Amino acid sequence: MPAVSEELLHLFGLCPGILGETGENTELRGGPADAELIIRDGGKIVRDRESARKRAQELVSQMTLEEKASQLKYDSPAIPRLHVPAYNWWNEGLHGVARAGVATSFPQAIGMAAAFDTELMEQVGQVVGVEGRAKYNAYSAQEDRDIYKGLTFWSPNVNIFRDPRWGRGHETYGEDPFLTGELGKAFVEGLQGDGEVMQAAACAKHFAVHSGPEAVRHQFDAKASVKDMRETYLPAFEKLVKEAGVEAVMGAYNRTNGEPCCGSKTLMQDILRGEWGFEGHYVSDCWAIRDFHEHHMVTDTAEESAAMALKAGCDVNCGITYLHLMKAYQDGLVTEEEITQAAERLFTTRFLLGLFDETEYDKIGYDRIECREHLALADRATAEGVVLLKNNGVLPLKKEQLQSIGVVGPNANSRAVLVGNYHGTSSRYITVLEGIQDAVGDAVRVYYSEGCHLFKDRVEGLGWKQDRIREAVSVAENSDVVVLCVGLDETLEGEEGDTGNSYASGDKTDLLLPQSQRELVEAVLKVGKPTIVLNMTGSAMDLGMEQEQADAVMQVWYPGARGGRVVAQILFGEISPSGKLPVTFYKNTEDLPAFEDYSMKGRTYRYIESEPLYPFGYGLTYGDVEVAAVSCLGSPAVNGSEITLDGPEAFKLHVKLANRGQVDTGEVVQVYIRAEDAPDATPAAKLCGFARTQVKAGGEASVTIPVDAEAFTVVNQEGERLVEGKTFTVSVGLGQPDARTRALTGKECITFIVKLT
Repeated sequence: MPAVSEELLHLFGLCPGILGETGENTELRGGPADAELIIRDGGKIVRDRESARKRAQELVSQMTLEEKASQLKYDSPAIPRLHVPAYNWWNEGLHGVARAGVATSFPQAIGMAAAFDTELMEQVGQVVGVEGRAKYNAYSAQEDRDIYKGLTFWSPNVNIFRDPRWGRGHETYGEDPFLTGELGKAFVEGLQGDGEVMQAAACAKHFAVHSGPEAVRHQFDAKASVKDMRETYLPAFEKLVKEAGVEAVMGAYNRTNGEPCCGSKTLMQDILRGEWGFEGHYVSDCWAIRDFHEHHMVTDTAEESAAMALKAGCDVNCGITYLHLMKAYQDGLVTEEEITQAAERLFTTRFLLGLFDETEYDKIGYDRIECREHLALADRATAEGVVLLKNNGVLPLKKEQLQSIGVVGPNANSRAVLVGNYHGTSSRYITVLEGIQDAVGDAVRVYYSEGCHLFKDRVEGLGWKQDRIREAVSVAENSDVVVLCVGLDETLEGEEGDTGNSYASGDKTDLLLPQSQRELVEAVLKVGKPTIVLNMTGSAMDLGMEQEQADAVMQVWYPGARGGRVVAQILFGEISPSGKLPVTFYKNTEDLPAFEDYSMKGRTYRYIESEPLYPFGYGLTYGDVEVAAVSCLGSPAVNGSEITLDGPEAFKLHVKLANRGQVDTGEVVQVYIRAEDAPDATPAAKLCGFARTQVKAGGEASVTIPVDAEAFTVVNQEGERLVEGKTFTVSVGLGQPDARTRALTGKECITFIVKLT
């Protein structure tokens, strides 16, 4: 075939227009007069995919079959005669551009979820997109098209964190499908941008029922009822496809109800492309297609596995199984049309990204990486996500009242605990120890002890067991107050094959801290000095002893590369903690069903059958905020009042907050709803709205929270979403309307009734 003509290259450079503020199409810059690049559909950005598709079809039509097939691997090679550069589809941006060198390091996803802040998540997505472009521009200028240096980011992870033992749960936005969907949507919209050209491409993963166990993920069959599928496991994906326009979806390793997720007709064709109208590209998890014949045993050969995936609609193989596509074609297992379709989808994405054009993003310079504004946003994300679980009054610390402070624990001076997994490199790291040292300067003596190894029984190989614990006790004895930093890091909770914790394959076996740390906590608490426990994990832990005996407990998560500075600011009262738990903290694993059981019965706040240690949505502040007033449809909503609606329709709640305390603080208003007369309603009220705001000491603040009509629906046993009842209880507060939250906070929700006529 001849090389691409000058005329065709010119066609590829079309630059259609964009909608203006009025919603009218603005003046077009080149291209056909009727070309339109983006429109707004209910707030969703819908780019001119048809034009991009036509350009993709024209280009792919000039490729040989072998060239088309070569483009379906994650490391797509160059086609010089067609002026197609190499492109690597595998890029990571979970909480900052990852594995591609220096980038702004945000808290791990679960820590950002604890902020309950969609605006924050959109801005984080924007930063990932901007820095991704900056790095892409720099690398491409040097013809460096290696892995992790492209613009198709395999983020966000919108799987449901249904079980705290799952090692990858900290990559998610928690256990609630509504919260996950809202935060995921915001991240995608920020990452992909709203300009004429897509800033970067997001990917919703891992479709669709995937949350451990890691050790058996390559052969595991996640069996979920149709109710659980439609009520819990699918909604976030649906929202990202239908409302955020996510460009890519990644399949999971496991099977779901018997079908491998990267070759599932039900998931990929019937639901994703058929029911939801997804038009982007589908990518396999890495080496997941190989599992078809090696572990799932649904095929016999690599050729059959490649054919099964391609026919189901998997366009990109992260792995090498698609090297067998040509043999599959020769054997009659796939058609040229099927290979062509996948290639066209991939090049449609590349055209939407403007990779064959001059775009506005070409001007994003290297100076945007870790710039001051991005670092400030990372600090904000850390601050909003830290959750204060207990405080008997010891916090905030007052420097002027301290002569010494002890900082103890294996995570006190750890860089690894700052960054979680799928992280980039930071030009500077600030641990909790360093943050405290910088905060107090020379005015307060800071004693430090590692205390113990993260999980081994000694720090020094030739030492006695617990060779640092006596040092820790000495530090505690000589300190006015102790900050005890315990928890995990990515070597103890993470991804199978990506973690050093080989005995658990990334998952936790229970909710306890490692034995070495439990002994440390007991020894330090026994000293009797005021003690603040900082739990630095990406998941719920059994903190029963800490809750009972420590003076304060904070969930710090994996707070980002410079997170230690913000943690210190919170400890000393420069910032009030304001995060809320996006997951339930159970008392122990005895309260949980078997890890392999994907039924929602007994799981998460909506179905829990026992009292939690800390409930979903819970978190304290240094302020004293209460919900002062709620109005709905122009009428006051007070406890026991009744509001009538003509039917299930969206409405807005206007909420006034009052801070009776002496400290400015952030707060998160949460709205929960339960259908009282619907047999298929979740046992507990479900989250249906939230809003974050700042409330000054002694002041007031107001927020408006939209509640969608879907809040009135339930999912029945047949998987149908419908309005089943007429009477609904709506609760507005700073946490759930449950007894444990009331006991921990001393606060009540305002609860009223909505009746549908």
